[in-house]
Amino acid sequence: MLYVVGLGLSDEKDITVKGLEAVTSCERVYLEAYTSILMVDKEKLEHYYKKPVIVADREMVESDSDAILANAGKVNVAFLVVGDPATTHTDLVIRARELGIPVQVIHNASIMNAIGACGLQLYNFGQTISIVFFTDSWRPDSFYDRIKENRALGLHTLCLLDIKAKEQSIENMARNRKIYEPPRYMTVNQAVEQLLEIEENRQEKGSPIPSLETQWRIPTVTNY
Repeated sequence: MLYVVGLGLSDEKDITVKGLEAVTSCERVYLEAYTSILMVDKEKLEHYYKKPVIVADREMVESDSDAILANAGKVNVAFLVVGDPATTHTDLVIRARELGIPVQVIHNASIMNAIGACGLQLYNFGQTISIVFFTDSWRPDSFYDRIKENRALGLHTLCLLDIKAKEQSIENMARNRKIYEPPRYMTVNQAVEQLLEIEENRQEKGSPIPSLETQWRIPTVTNY
């Protein structure tokens, strides 16, 4: 059995009773470590679960999933996800089912429902977007349109900010060199700067749009 287990948003004790029972029954336990930030050290998970935890980076999950699924048709294997298991690891679940391995997803709290802590009604949120880091050759702007659409409908937008953990540069990938870039975590300041850059570029192209700074009244963001 492959268990895909949500860990919740805080510490090692956020796991559900069902999730903990599943983990303790497993021969191997993997921790997905590249789409979200774990709020506690891996060692605390190991102490609480009384199980060794194997860190699974992007390369392992996307290129070596067979190692995770090895023998999972005969023994229990857990794949731990910070927050709630969503669609990020659909490929792993599909691969398991193709191999005839039973899969059980055990849900938990995620940022999608915890956003209510800011005092805004969940019913008043529109499309959730992801703001990714710009590169020299790749500067997508479709997320800007989603914010505009939500704003036009009088809805808030939940923006998920990019994380780059154990990523390779294009040059190192092309040369097959196992050299990784330092981890990066997008700040609110960086996200706003990219949105304002998109706005400025679109105005230069002769397509004026409502200003983020004036109409949307985005405040200056300061890191504390």
